Amino acid sequence: MEWNSTQHFWLIILCFVVAFIPRFVPLAFFRTRKIPKWFNEWMGYIPIALFTSLVVKDLCITSSYTLSVSGKAPELVAALIVFIIAYWTRSMALSVILGLAAVLILAVFI
Repeated sequence: MEWNSTQHFWLIILCFVVAFIPRFVPLAFFRTRKIPKWFNEWMGYIPIALFTSLVVKDLCITSSYTLSVSGKAPELVAALIVFIIAYWTRSMALSVILGLAAVLILAVFI
């Protein structure tokens, strides 16, 4: 199917709307309201939950969507290193950078 310029234009506009609405609605809702303390505490768990889901998927799920950790020795060792660094420093950026370095070094030697 060939798309013309008008269809591309509307696709871009719809993508903008889909990306904009989830960002605008909470801002509009909480602009005049005080955000509850429990909500702020709950939102503090979002980054680590997303990071954990990405790491676990990479470590435990194969390309055929089966559960397996075989052949993932460098990644498992690097994950342990990242866990220790994250627990010790509480820095997401430092954990990611050192984790990537650990995977690179371990992939060469293991």
